[in-house]
Amino acid sequence: MTSFLLRDATVLTVDAADTSFPHGWVSVVDGRIAGTGPMSTVPDDSGFDEVISLPGHLVMPGLINAHTHSAMVLFRGRSEGQSLLTMDGWYNSIREPELSLIASDIGPAVALSCAEMALSGTTTFCDQYFFADEIAAAASQSGLRAVVAYGIVQLGDKQRGEDELAKAAAFIERQRSSDGRVIPWFGPHAPYVDNSEDLVRAEVAMAVKYGVGLHLHMACGPEDNEQTMALYGLTASQALQRDGFFAGRVHAAHCLDLTDEDIAIFAAAPAASISYNATAGLRSGRAGICPAVKLREAGVVVALGTDNVAANNSYDMIAEMRVAGLVASHREGRAQPLSSRDLIRMATIDGARALGLDRETGSLELGKAADIIAVDMTGPGYSETPDVETVLVYSGSGRDVRHSWVSGESIVRDRTLMRRDFAEIRADYSKIYVDFWSRVEAARKVA
Repeated sequence: MTSFLLRDATVLTVDAADTSFPHGWVSVVDGRIAGTGPMSTVPDDSGFDEVISLPGHLVMPGLINAHTHSAMVLFRGRSEGQSLLTMDGWYNSIREPELSLIASDIGPAVALSCAEMALSGTTTFCDQYFFADEIAAAASQSGLRAVVAYGIVQLGDKQRGEDELAKAAAFIERQRSSDGRVIPWFGPHAPYVDNSEDLVRAEVAMAVKYGVGLHLHMACGPEDNEQTMALYGLTASQALQRDGFFAGRVHAAHCLDLTDEDIAIFAAAPAASISYNATAGLRSGRAGICPAVKLREAGVVVALGTDNVAANNSYDMIAEMRVAGLVASHREGRAQPLSSRDLIRMATIDGARALGLDRETGSLELGKAADIIAVDMTGPGYSETPDVETVLVYSGSGRDVRHSWVSGESIVRDRTLMRRDFAEIRADYSKIYVDFWSRVEAARKVA
């Protein structure tokens, strides 16, 4: 049995009552939360293998990035002036270079993304992309918790769709018996835009067969509803509901252009959630903004995500909370319709709920996995306050994360990765980055 005690910190449990302790402690035994409380009730230090005193720190659940494409760090800074939430922008700046990707590119890219996430406080992320086996392996090596959805892009090629669905099913079968921190899902990239109606039905049937979730992009741009409106007079959400898509767990990214009827569909579904990716939405230039406030008022689970770092350039979920709050205020025309406490819940327990992991992570509660971060609040931007949540969201940074644990394992200590040296990760990535873009340029010359 291994154990440690975190003490002398401000503790946010993010439980149902939003219990917090301005001077508190958290104990961990065998990777599980064993207790929390005020310092007046702190257990004796002698009962633990390690005691870490954290005055001036905020101890809270690890952050959950509910939508990203970790291999796409390769595209960072490559889409300026392009809207990745339109078909043309995505195809021209992302899809065409993606055709030069090979499996050996993926591990080093995902390793760098996982390192950046871990160092900025993310302990769980939800990924959707190709090369799912390589993503899962790199995520497992990082120590982070991950949902990895096998990304399926058909683009009108019926045989390709069938082949990819079979490969996705094989990935599910392989990964389910592997590392318990990495959970496999299906990832229809964008139904009706680049997944046909027949393929969508097959994906739903396969997800039901394996009991896994579906992670997709929805209501991202004008293309999303064009086909379904022309054929059926229905939005994509309504057409998907008609085809039984919402019977199981559905996690939809972006959702900028939802009607009231679409919101009602999400609210009525047994396990439908949305990843609100505010920074990516703003950079896209789209006029639509995810109606996060209205969705939450309807009872829909809304989590937060960074999207890929071509669209965002950063994995900092503390920064993402801030942008999400600002954008919601702008959309609703009133101050803070999403409170700082709401935003922290969206980045922790609501992210866990969206991924079906809320019994395992997302809050510091007895018996849950010890997915914990400690944020150093002694530096510039922080000062005495009655509202630590607001200071974190609107003054904080992922660069202030000092320690991170996943299932009680120390992933980051004193701002240093514990499993692998960051310089080594970065060097490996730099090599494949040069190789990948050299192949892209060679392919463009041939074309």
